[in-house]
Amino acid sequence: MTRLGDSVARASALLAQDLSSDTTVQQLLTETTSRRYLDLTDLSAREQAELIASRTVEVLPGVDKLAERIEARREAGRGLHIKLGIDPTATDIHLGHAVPLIILSRFQRLGHEVTLIIGDFTAKIGDPSGRTAERPPLTDADIARNLETYREQVRPFFDFEKVSFRQNSEWLAPYTFPELLGLLSQVPVSQLLQREDFRNRLAAGTGLTMTELLYPIAQGLDSVALECDVELGGADQLLNLQMGRKLMELRGQRPQLVVTMPLIEGTDGTGAKMSKSKGNYVGVSAPADDVFGKIMSVPDRLMEPYLKAWTEWTDEEIAFALARIESRRLHPMDLKKVLAGEVVAVLYGVDAAMSARAGFVAQFSKKSFADVESLPVVELAEHGAEPVTAVLSKVLGFQPSASAARRVAKQNGLRLVAEGEDGQRSVVLTEAQAIRPLAEVLAELVAAGELPASGSRYLKAGRKLAELRG
Repeated sequence: MTRLGDSVARASALLAQDLSSDTTVQQLLTETTSRRYLDLTDLSAREQAELIASRTVEVLPGVDKLAERIEARREAGRGLHIKLGIDPTATDIHLGHAVPLIILSRFQRLGHEVTLIIGDFTAKIGDPSGRTAERPPLTDADIARNLETYREQVRPFFDFEKVSFRQNSEWLAPYTFPELLGLLSQVPVSQLLQREDFRNRLAAGTGLTMTELLYPIAQGLDSVALECDVELGGADQLLNLQMGRKLMELRGQRPQLVVTMPLIEGTDGTGAKMSKSKGNYVGVSAPADDVFGKIMSVPDRLMEPYLKAWTEWTDEEIAFALARIESRRLHPMDLKKVLAGEVVAVLYGVDAAMSARAGFVAQFSKKSFADVESLPVVELAEHGAEPVTAVLSKVLGFQPSASAARRVAKQNGLRLVAEGEDGQRSVVLTEAQAIRPLAEVLAELVAAGELPASGSRYLKAGRKLAELRG
């Protein structure tokens, strides 16, 4: 049996046990977290290809071709050359950015060579993928500042001691205009305009610059310069990655294989991609308790894609856990706590994950909010005349801005809760209510009988909670 097979056997035995038990969960997290460092070179070429494909959207021109190339390189005494390009466009990284690095880590442990391309040249153009308007180009100072923290933030997911770094300005900056014209004469404009986002923008009359049109060419030249075997990218990068195949073929090289990865849905459950601008993300530098709580707030349906994106669980293990839920032998909340523990464990270790788990249970598994210690308090006499959005953003700091607080309401994540002798009653606030004075909204709900006239009152935004007094 392979090393991975041994680990799966041990973890599967734990997955069949009581996952509400801290002891069992700690043993499971210890086992699955250790896989992030597991030597996978004993897997056959076919097993390697299938392991990679199990976490991707697409492998082109196919999984069989990937297995064949792995076998061919193995016979030649070396591994594949894998490429991932990074445009240094942000200083703060979220879990969505970690997905390709987790796949890269698997390639590393399978015995393959990895090159990270720092897109210092292409970042000055701006990748237009999925955008409705041109992205402002970055300056050298922007790029240097963003790169400064990137490596440290994603280090938990990837072994940087076993990777080659290249900057694409090495080969793109010296590229001459005659060379570019010669290359472009072999690339049909129709191929560049296949991109749906380009067509949509042209149809909407928002315009498209030549630099954006040439971005796929620039990215494809990265593959030509490195003569790589495989390039990774998000599903929205497919046409850029295919351009790399075409340019390699034009240069007489063996075209790279393309591996596309899913775009991870955000924590708000709206279907939108995880994004800082939407506030539906989990930052990799966030405190362990916040990471755990954010994962616990997601809809149950996101457990499967999140398990696939951020854990080292196999498809069989995930299917087994979900089948236990389906047969009511496992509560969804227990599996979600394991998922949250997995994410915290990769960032901060198993001990931190178990501590965050204990903190969450202590604070949010109470039968009454009155049992929760150290809640922030909003005095209605002082802040009742302010809009709910202002209370959330300015008074409590639960949201970075009033507009972000409005988005929470739009996503049905904002509630007024009352507790009394007859238990707990809550009302989901609409976006229209969220922009009105807090005391006024509360009074109307009491007058309408939706909330009791007495008892304790609370304002809840997502998983964040504050007591209302006065």
